[in-house]
Amino acid sequence: MDALSSDGRHALTLIGFVGSVFSPYYRFSGRGRPEDHVALNVALTGAGSKRWTMTERRTKALHRDAGTLSIGPSAMRWDGSGLTVTIDEISPLIPRRVKGTVRLYPDAVVNHPVALDCEARHCWWPIAPCARVEVELDEPSLSWSGSGYFDFNTGEVPLEESFHRWNWCRASVPEGTVVLYDLLDRDDQSCSLAIKFDPRHGVTDFEPPPPARLKKSFWGMRRSTRCERGASAKVIETLEDSPFYTRSVVGTRLLGREVTAIHESVDLGRFANPLVQMMLPYRMPRRFV
Repeated sequence: MDALSSDGRHALTLIGFVGSVFSPYYRFSGRGRPEDHVALNVALTGAGSKRWTMTERRTKALHRDAGTLSIGPSAMRWDGSGLTVTIDEISPLIPRRVKGTVRLYPDAVVNHPVALDCEARHCWWPIAPCARVEVELDEPSLSWSGSGYFDFNTGEVPLEESFHRWNWCRASVPEGTVVLYDLLDRDDQSCSLAIKFDPRHGVTDFEPPPPARLKKSFWGMRRSTRCERGASAKVIETLEDSPFYTRSVVGTRLLGREVTAIHESVDLGRFANPLVQMMLPYRMPRRFV
């Protein structure tokens, strides 16, 4: 899930992994036991409150059923009407705790997944694309609310076997939420999705506007989005920056409106680079108990 505060000063991303797709430990193990490589990724940004955690844990730390994903001291619980996430994690390198509760209340729920590749080996399910979020943290001491988004991804093979890269973004509009997905697969075939989620009128596709390049990140990551002619897209803030992944706040124009969007770019060729794989354990520590 991701969230952006109403005043634009704070952003939060939470990802629960079973078979941590970006884990070097999972990759080196042959990816045969996803339950032995689980993690809750927390990325919190904002003035004086920046935190990033992704501690990988083993099978004993995992509990899941139809409504719960519990990983160590943290858990995500879906009760049919909303998502509650309890967080108790510690950042790597410079230990700082992230502890508190996040609640997501959907305006509407989508009841089917979307295949992202021609063989349907990777699926994306935007469960609650239109939602509001309330954040109550004890550490750091922080409270805010804003727009939110909740989705679910599954894959039968590693991402780097199917895709070169992708760019994704979601933006809140008065009618609901707009999501853009641009993917390039290993056969250099591109796929573009442009979808509007309206809680009152349902889900509709629309013609995506032309591609728009964004400024490269500190690590030289290429970023792009979509923007209507006569306007320009720009990076407002980079939330996460790594050699193969960026998450940003961007400004663009969609459906005749200036919008602020949460955006991510992934380069899976860079991810597979041996040098990048050697760097990852410093950001993603693994607990063996």
